[in-house]
Amino acid sequence: MKTFLPKAADIDRKWYVVDAEGQVLGRLASQVANILRGKNKPIYTPNVDTGDYVIIINADKAILTGKKLDQKFYYHHSGYAGGLKATSYRRLMAEKPELAVRHAIVGMLPKGPLGRQMAKKLHVYVGAEHEHAAQKPVALELK
Repeated sequence: MKTFLPKAADIDRKWYVVDAEGQVLGRLASQVANILRGKNKPIYTPNVDTGDYVIIINADKAILTGKKLDQKFYYHHSGYAGGLKATSYRRLMAEKPELAVRHAIVGMLPKGPLGRQMAKKLHVYVGAEHEHAAQKPVALELK
C-alpha cells in the first residue's frame, strides 16, 4: 500500500462565493481558512496547496461580537523607530472592511511561501458585486 500524495494535476480547484452579511468575523475567517487550505477535501496534504478559491462579498456587513469594535486594534509598523500604528476595529470596519476580513483569514493560514500562495486565492469585496462571474462560483453557506 502506498501513500497518496497529490500532484498539481490531481487538484481540482473550485470557486466559492461566501456572503459575510451577518456573519461573525472570527467564525467566518476560520471556516474560509479551512477551505483555502483544502482541509475540506479528502486529498488534503499539509505541505501541498489543495485548497479552493474563495470570494467574500459584503465584507462591510461582517460583525464583531462583544466590545471588540472598541477594544480590539489592528496594528502595523512603518519600519521606522516608534512607527507602530494602531487602528481600532470600529474605524477599520468603517474605512477598510476588506482589510479587516483579509487580515483575519490570512492570519489563520500557514506562514511562509505556502501560506502566501493560499492567500492569493482569497478575493474580498465590500459590496455584493464581484468581478469573477466568468469562473461560475458556487454560493457556499457557512454554519
